[in-house]
Amino acid sequence: MRRAGRYLGLLSDDQTSDRPGDYGTAVARLHSSDGESGPLTRAENHRLHRIRLFGCVGSIFILVGSLGTGALPVLQNPIAGVRVLSLPARMWTTALTISIAGSIILVIAWIMIGRYAVGRYGADVIGRRGPRRRMSRRQADRTLVLWIAPIVLAPPLLSKDVYSYLAQSAIAYRGLDPYTVTPIRGLGVDHVFTRSVPTLWRDTPSPYGPLFLWIGKGITAITGENMTAAIFLHRCVALVGVALIVWALPRLAARCGVSDVAALWLGAMNPLLILHLVGGIHNEALMIGLMLAGLELCFRAIYGSDRLRRAGSLAPTRAGWILLAGAAIISASAMVKIASLLALGFVGVALAMRWGATLPALRNAPLRQWWHRSRRTVAALAGAAGLLLSVFVVMLVFFSAASGLGFGWVHTLSTGSVVRSWMSMPTLLAVTSGRIGILMGLGDQSQAMLDVARPVGQVIAALFIVRWLLAVLAGRIHPLGGLGLAMATFVLFFPFVQPWYLLWAIIPLAAWATGRWFRLGAMWVSAIIAVVVFPTGAGTRPFQLAEALVASVITVAILMALFFEEHPSRLLRRRRAQRSEQGVR
Repeated sequence: MRRAGRYLGLLSDDQTSDRPGDYGTAVARLHSSDGESGPLTRAENHRLHRIRLFGCVGSIFILVGSLGTGALPVLQNPIAGVRVLSLPARMWTTALTISIAGSIILVIAWIMIGRYAVGRYGADVIGRRGPRRRMSRRQADRTLVLWIAPIVLAPPLLSKDVYSYLAQSAIAYRGLDPYTVTPIRGLGVDHVFTRSVPTLWRDTPSPYGPLFLWIGKGITAITGENMTAAIFLHRCVALVGVALIVWALPRLAARCGVSDVAALWLGAMNPLLILHLVGGIHNEALMIGLMLAGLELCFRAIYGSDRLRRAGSLAPTRAGWILLAGAAIISASAMVKIASLLALGFVGVALAMRWGATLPALRNAPLRQWWHRSRRTVAALAGAAGLLLSVFVVMLVFFSAASGLGFGWVHTLSTGSVVRSWMSMPTLLAVTSGRIGILMGLGDQSQAMLDVARPVGQVIAALFIVRWLLAVLAGRIHPLGGLGLAMATFVLFFPFVQPWYLLWAIIPLAAWATGRWFRLGAMWVSAIIAVVVFPTGAGTRPFQLAEALVASVITVAILMALFFEEHPSRLLRRRRAQRSEQGVR
């Protein structure tokens, strides 16, 4: 909390400030500094321990259920024929019940433990005041490890994207171009990796950056066609990304005056992260982890008191090298998925503000005096943009050349647009309009509507992102908050959206946004999405899903009674202990 509110306005290269930022009223409802909190009492620690174990039981349920409902490979299934481990696969409804119950338990435990991170929802969060006591950082870390540990042993959850990673990496390892050669053409339809790739993606090129495929290429060199070993190493890569998130998120939160425990609860302990980034083995974990780590290094240099370059020279100082390293790491994250490139824009604005850029200089000067009053701002913005763009180009050339994959990935970024996702606003509106047209007898115009709605959505998103950049330049939003809002806008208007894309915005905003509606909204959206995305297979029948839902609700209710219903004698002892504690005070 010592760095709470550190935000720069007009700063030269050798100046710094510890004054809180001037947040405008439009965004003040999203951010305020968290107050100091004390440690939990003995009774609260006891209840926290129970909630932690309850969530761990949910993770274990997910692990057991995933042996039947997980995205198991078509070939080289490691549990096929194993008498005990293959039992869930032969009892589909039971496995589905256990999986759904585990997800519900994990979500409930996460919501319950939020009481010890952000406070009571009805009093502290709604009342816009911090809790009197929070769990410690060590307790938060232990809880996260306990909940993730069973998931690490599970097969891929809720998605088969990892099999596309394996196939595309194998294509790159063979010396072919995964940006033009598809799995079915580069490996063959009967290849062990191709057989597990979803039909939709078997004949599509890779949309991922050269860094990620370079990592996958190395995994293929180690594991060959061993499916189990390759999946495990890809999950290790995802865990590296999660570790970077856990490292960077509290540090970024401290810069914004936000509790590190609250940021970890909403960002790193989020069920979407556990189920999709760790369980689903998505490369967003590495992308977000690298992006946040790069942001922390950039802000450490920009908001520090040390000069960025030596006096009278262009040579960088130690702080300057930290800035360049942070920009390089953010650029590397964009070589996993291009979406994180947005972070460089907000780092650039923060750097330009250190060099004297201000928004009033651009918009309030009379026309005849505009250049005289704005040239320092224009020069600072141009210098920051040129520096960061140079770093990005160097990293782009390095990874494209060193990986041997070239620049073909730039032309395949829209590969995922074949998916019609209801979570994408342009796609939802276009498909809904197409359905209405069918009902009115006008024919199916869905594709024509998509061709119009998606570009319009991208233009709207670009305008909003520019708006957030200007708000940062005006000093009304911290660059981290501006990035989170930009990511939220990007996801909202993106042509195709998957459930875990929400983490692009939630994780950076968790370190800045403390508003009650954001925290409650992000919590409920994450909880609902984590529960409603069922691990159903193509052959799941409606009655099986209904039976599994009813049975899972009953199972969760029984377990909650066992975990949280107090025995009368134990309750009496606890009340006596509380009275004795109050008497000592």
